Amino acid sequence: PFYTLFSKLIYLVFFSLYFTNVTGFSTAVGFVSEDEYLEIQGITREQSGDYECSASNDVAAPVVRRVKVTVNYPPYISEAKGTGVPVGQKGTLQCEASAVPSAEFQWYKDDKRLIEGKKGVKVENRPFLSKLIFFNVSEHDYGNYTCVASNKLGHTNASIMLFEVKTTALTPWKGPGAVSEVSNGTSRRAGCVWLLPLLVLHLLLKF
Repeated sequence: PFYTLFSKLIYLVFFSLYFTNVTGFSTAVGFVSEDEYLEIQGITREQSGDYECSASNDVAAPVVRRVKVTVNYPPYISEAKGTGVPVGQKGTLQCEASAVPSAEFQWYKDDKRLIEGKKGVKVENRPFLSKLIFFNVSEHDYGNYTCVASNKLGHTNASIMLFEVKTTALTPWKGPGAVSEVSNGTSRRAGCVWLLPLLVLHLLLKF
């Protein structure tokens, strides 16, 4: 009896904690500890998320609690999208960055920062995405732009190009009977040439 009671007391005092990353970037990973603390050496942003702590012994049902782990890291730009636009059309440059805390975006052209409110240009920022929108592209707008993403841990940048696309003029279609030019500068009606055989065939069938 004494041995059984002593064993139960040992289990009550020395229980195991099982930690599982249940909502992180990577597949759920388990950690076992004999203390109420869990130490993750060299943690990465992929290991952020909700962790589930389960305390159990042979006496009672497990007790489960969740704790959220946030891993802060400097920005990195995952996508920088340029575009080609004809003069007078709408154009958009796009810059996407991942960071915790969320990145702040700035746009530059020729080392000059673009200020929100410039006529014909709008900067549209979201937590992980920034767009530079031109409502009526002019020759002056073409060139190389720099997107800078920063937070308290660091900053990064990417080069994005807005380039011109020439519009192609469509050649008018000339149907039967239209006037076409020849090399000597004279003109004739092209449709009359192929209408004559059809007229002769019609008269022969009639008789």
